[in-house]
Amino acid sequence: MTARKWLKLDCAPALGLALTALTLTACAAMPQEALAEPKPQTELPALINDGFESESALSFDWPMLEIGTGQYEDGPTGLTVLKFGKKVNAAVDARGGGPGTVNAEYLKLGYTQPELDAIVLAGGSWYGLEAVTAANTALLDDRYRGGYWDNVGLVVGSIIYDFGGRRLNEIYPDKRLAQLALRAAEPGIFPNGAYGAGRSAMNGGIFGCHARSGQGSAYRQVGDVKIAVFTVVNALGTVTDREGNVVACHKGDNWPEALKATDLMRAAPDSLQPGWNGEEDTKEVERKNTTISVVVTNRALSPAELQRLAVQVHTSMARGIQPFASEFDGDVLYAVSTNEVDSGPGATLPSMEIGVTASELMWDAILAAMPEEQVTQPEPDPELVVSASALQKYAGTYRFSHLAELTVRVEDGALVASATGERDVFQVRKGSPRTLLAATPDTFTVERGRYPFSVQFTDDTVIVNPGRWQQTGHRVSGN
Repeated sequence: MTARKWLKLDCAPALGLALTALTLTACAAMPQEALAEPKPQTELPALINDGFESESALSFDWPMLEIGTGQYEDGPTGLTVLKFGKKVNAAVDARGGGPGTVNAEYLKLGYTQPELDAIVLAGGSWYGLEAVTAANTALLDDRYRGGYWDNVGLVVGSIIYDFGGRRLNEIYPDKRLAQLALRAAEPGIFPNGAYGAGRSAMNGGIFGCHARSGQGSAYRQVGDVKIAVFTVVNALGTVTDREGNVVACHKGDNWPEALKATDLMRAAPDSLQPGWNGEEDTKEVERKNTTISVVVTNRALSPAELQRLAVQVHTSMARGIQPFASEFDGDVLYAVSTNEVDSGPGATLPSMEIGVTASELMWDAILAAMPEEQVTQPEPDPELVVSASALQKYAGTYRFSHLAELTVRVEDGALVASATGERDVFQVRKGSPRTLLAATPDTFTVERGRYPFSVQFTDDTVIVNPGRWQQTGHRVSGN
């Protein structure tokens, strides 16, 4: 396995067609002095195959199936590419009310000739669909596919919504990122958690949980038959384990300590409203979500069998995500047969039994998508006194993007933060300044509410919610 790889745009042309999972080299990260302002997307460092060496990554033996991921950590956002070693058959099942796909309708026609080359799963909402066509043109540019009718490349894909209240910019996975990930794809490894297309995924928004999730996978071999499942969990519903427990949730006041999905489902419609059960934070729910999934088997299946496999596995996902496939979700599942095993003693697993096995694996994948880490809030230190001169150093306006700015001023010996751009800065709402409470000399928080919030000052930057999903603002005025 290779290590994480950082790329800058100015080094990508030099890599050209030689860019593969084995030859990809790291370029220097962007120097700090170049970060006085947020960079345009064309200059963002690209992180390729992040998480491939993590303990949570799934390892499996299947040379036919290659995985590549790309991320813009400045988002953060990303994409995941599943590339097949030859053309394969596929079907699709769309359940959610708002799917975003490219070429999915073609798979519904049920042609018996294998035609699919790759599947792209991406963040960036509708803008991320650029990644799907970009992967396809890369197959042509690399002379892997051509223009003759039986050699035209076919890539399909779907997107999740990862904008809005979860980050302070509108960076999206683009053509460049997709082609880097496709060319760096490796067999036998899939990073579970907040990687690739799941980099800024969330779940449970329908109940205001707003917990972090990501992408997950699972694999099993029965005789000669291989089954792998992959999912990006960006669900409006909550992720539920096999005991019915909600896996992650920023709970409101007076909510059950051992929270179960049935507690929330039975309390509907009240539990769907801000302020249910007495919580103080009544932030409106963002109802734009999607879970996008893939099930792959090496067993040869007819178009009808593939379609039933897609329907059966997709239906099963309502056990692990509650509720599932709402009008505000864009849930899509692709079912793929690589046609490597057609007959023999080890290939006798019926298609229905493949569906049963894959359905249980998909629940494993949903749970594997949940990162152990969540955004947390430090406790303020009531005994810590930060000098007036130190506080004044932090005063100024910090820009995260053209949409979001945070203005910090000193007032009555304390720091006060205001959202002065077009949008809120998480728990600092427009028109509602918040007093910042010192946790350390350079890290501040607010009075504890339902959702965590903290800021860390470093030179001419401010980092909101330091950690895996941090957002960095650069000083544009003040000290």
